[in-house]
Formats: sequence, C-alpha cells, structure tokens
Amino acid sequence: MSNRKNANTAPAEAAANVSRRGFLKLAGASGFATAAGSFAASARGADSAPDGTPEQVHLTWGNDPTREVTVSWSSLAQAASPRVRFGHPGEAKTTVHGVQSTYTDGLNGEVVFTYHARLHGLKADATYEYEVSADNDSNLAQPFTASFRTAPRGRTPFRWTSYGDLATPNTGWVLSSPQSRFAVQAVERFQPLFHLLNGDLCYANLNPAHQPDVWRDFGNNCQTSASNRPWMPCPGNHEIEFNNGEQGLASYLSRYTLPDNHTRFQGRWYSFRVSSVLFVSLDADDVVYQDAAAFVAGPAPLVPAASTGNPPIPPGTSFYVRGYSGGEQTRWLETTLRRASEDDEIDWIVVQMHQDALSSSKTGNGSDKGIREAWLPLFDRYGVDLVLCGHDHDYERSYPVRGCNHNKGTDIASGRMVDTLQPRPVMSAVSSGASTFDTSHGTIHLILGGGGTSAPLDVYGVDAGTGLPQARLFTRPNRPAPGSTAGTFVRANADAVEDAIWSAQRDTGTGYGIAVFDHDPGHPGGDTTITMNYYHAPGADQTPTQTYELFETIELKKKRRG
Repeated sequence: MSNRKNANTAPAEAAANVSRRGFLKLAGASGFATAAGSFAASARGADSAPDGTPEQVHLTWGNDPTREVTVSWSSLAQAASPRVRFGHPGEAKTTVHGVQSTYTDGLNGEVVFTYHARLHGLKADATYEYEVSADNDSNLAQPFTASFRTAPRGRTPFRWTSYGDLATPNTGWVLSSPQSRFAVQAVERFQPLFHLLNGDLCYANLNPAHQPDVWRDFGNNCQTSASNRPWMPCPGNHEIEFNNGEQGLASYLSRYTLPDNHTRFQGRWYSFRVSSVLFVSLDADDVVYQDAAAFVAGPAPLVPAASTGNPPIPPGTSFYVRGYSGGEQTRWLETTLRRASEDDEIDWIVVQMHQDALSSSKTGNGSDKGIREAWLPLFDRYGVDLVLCGHDHDYERSYPVRGCNHNKGTDIASGRMVDTLQPRPVMSAVSSGASTFDTSHGTIHLILGGGGTSAPLDVYGVDAGTGLPQARLFTRPNRPAPGSTAGTFVRANADAVEDAIWSAQRDTGTGYGIAVFDHDPGHPGGDTTITMNYYHAPGADQTPTQTYELFETIELKKKRRG
C-alpha cells in the first residue's frame, strides 16, 4: 500500500531530499528485465494459466479532479466480476464494478481485456485507499492495493511532473531501455499530484508482431507510479497502429479513460483544471505535416496473423492521419481556450502534445509547420503560457514567443526562400538573468522527450557560418517515397530550415530527464508563479543510471487574475 503525504507539503519534502549539488539518487531500484518475454511487476507466475488477475493498474483524472478518479487495469483473460473497493483509510469501503473494454490486435490477433472503474463523489484534497480484484483473481486473498490523493479545491499550491517518449524497461523491444524503469521511479521520488506523459508511450507499433506484449511491459512498469497518482497521457505518432481502429488508436483508447471532450473523438484530446491551472491535452497527429506513425519499410510486406482476416500490408504503406478530425479538434481547442481566457478563476493555461512546433533537433524530427499554422495563433490569441512536448529525444526550451516572422526559411532542396512562420521571441518578457519569464507576453515551449527510450541524444543544428541555432522543419507532407534500394521505402526528411532565434536553452549532455513543476497561486492582487526544475540523467545515453542531476531552474510569473 502506498503511503502518501499531504499534497501541499509533498513538494517541499521531496525537494529536501535532493542534495545541495542538485543530484537525485533513486532509492529501491530493482533489476532490469532483459528477456523479451519477461514483464515488470507481473501479478502472475510465468507458468500460470491466464485469468482475471489485475495488472497494469493506473489512474487518470475524471472531469473534475477534485471529485473524480478512474482506476484502470488489464488482465490476461476475461475477469469475472472485476471491481474496485475504495474509501478513506480506516473507513468502510465502497465497491464500484469495472466496465470492460476489449479489442483484438489487428496484427497478431490477440484479444486484450481492459477495465475501468470511475470513482465519483470524492472529497477534494483527500486520501483514498483502494483495492482491485475479480472473482478469478489468483491473488484474491491479497488483492492489489494502493492509494491516491484527489486534487485540492480553489487556488492551492501543487506539483506535477512531465516527460514524453518513455518506452519500456524490456530490452527485447525496439527503442526500449532499462532507463524507463528509473524514469518511472523518478516520478515517485518527486511525489507530484499527477504526471503528464507527452506521447510515444511504449513504441508498440515498432514491434508489430508483439504489440500487446509491449503495452503490457509498459503498463506494468508504469504501475509502480501510475497506481498512486494519475498519469495523464496524450497520443503520439507511435500510438498509431495498423488495423487497430479508425486512427490506429484502439490500444491507447482501450487503456485510458480520460476527461470528456463532448465530441465524437473521445479520448484523443481533453482538458482538466487543478487549482487555477487549466491543462489542455491535444493530439498533434491531427495537424502535423510529418508522417511518422506506423510504417512498413520493406522489402517484405507486413503480414498479420491469419486469425485477424487482415490482408498483408505492402512496403511503403503508412498510417497517415493528418486532418482526421476535419478541424473538430481545432474548433474544440479554440472554444476551450476562449472560455479559459474569460474565466477569472484560471490564471494559467498549460498545453500538452507530442510533436513540436519549436525544435532545433538536427537528427530528430525537428519542427512542424502544421502546428504553427493550426494552433500557435490560438495560443497567442488566448494567452497560453506553456507548451509541453516530447517527440525529439532531448531537452530544449524556447524564449516566450508570440507572433511570427514571414519568409525567413530556406527550402533545403532548392535553396529558395520559404515561409516557415518563424516564431518571434519576446525578449521584454525575460528578466532576472534570463531565468524569470512573464508569460503574459508570450508562450514558452518545452521539449521533454527524455523519458526512457533507448534512442540516442538528438544532435542540435547550428549554422557553421553564423553560429546561430538552426531548426529543420516540415512544411509539407513527407509521405514514404521510394528509396535507393529496390523494394525498400523511406520517408522524406524535413524540407526546410530556419534560424532558431527562439531557442533559449538546449541540453547537449544527455537526452534523458524529468521536468518538475511547482505552482504557487500567490495572493489576491499579487503575482502567481510556476517554478520548473529540470533534472537530467548524465551518462544514461550510454549506461542506464538512477542519478538525476539538476540542469536548470526557471520561474514563470504573472499577475494573478482573482
């Protein structure tokens, strides 16, 4: 059972456990899962028959984080009477039955069973214990137990953490790394109220014959934290899987019950509010030009299991979903932001998405004009303060930006001028030695793509002549194109480049890290702040490490509205 501190004191206590040198050493680290068939925190023995034993247990917020939490889990076979019992410590428990959600993996034919129990009518800023079980739970005598804390009501301090691109600790899977286990432990070490997971959760679509197994490894690794506090995800390009739903998101959508967006695309995007901070989670796959989802490189086709009835997928095929909502997501976003800008109870707007509008990565994906076209004008108009992304496996921070410069890019192939909508930094928003920023004048973008994937640190672009940071961009679709080898296919790279005049900080030492945010609502008539401490893990690109070191601290400050 998890022992939790009061949400208002946990940040201070956690900070006290970081040494003066800014190092964070994770305690209680376990060994690594190295075989392709082994799974972290599995509830069953390897030779046990599949049953309804809960595993991959995780929490998400409901529509109102002060009153609603959803407990979700999976089992290897259909659960009989799946349920959650919950209540305050030492008090009688209430039972809520889990709702079953299943899908059949479109490539290997495996049926996946997931369950969701929505807990309503909770008290704000209160601790609850819960247990998850089923009649055919092999651990029924000692069911899975954990605890969580609801969000505080009104303007109250709280902490959250964030990173993207987590993967799994099982080195049998493509892009997975033991570092992902330490990344999950880092979340627990900082004791946030909740965690934002910025897309590319486990990279199952890079392991097409084993997608459910990769998801299982991911879920059981995350369980050590996500069963104690909500983990709020957004979909990335690697959540898109062949033959798994209209946008390829069946695996993702079956595992997560997320706040309602009141559209026909439930689960793809959503918002929730804690204290005076509105969090908006988006699916950037809907607007980006780059095509980086499920893809058959060849030379052979991808052949689904015969039981699925699905035909072979030829080389060069990709699952490109740009525009899938027909603009519905962008219309929802504008309505959500406009209402927030008119609400005096909301001081801050934080956006979470996977792909990047501002990235100077040279070896990663770089920036995407699709986001700049669709969403950056809305961020400007309605005063978004902070955008958290992943996608590129590094850490980069922008200056506050607002508006754009036109015709400042160069087409890589032709050398001709191209309009990349280059974001314009607002240097008047910078004060106190470039560590304090007034985001009422512009939006700060953060790339936090250093969860736990094994991909090497992305190299940053620099112009050899001017020394200015350079950013590569996608300004048009990069669908798969024939490669130089017969029968194989590759994607086109970014097609344009610009001076990254908006880039303020880049971590050239390692791609791994975690961002820790502490919100202080301040007092009426005064300032409100969000302080970010970014911890990175030097050496993790070569050898997984438990040690996270403070890389930088910044403060966002603005006048409180109420």
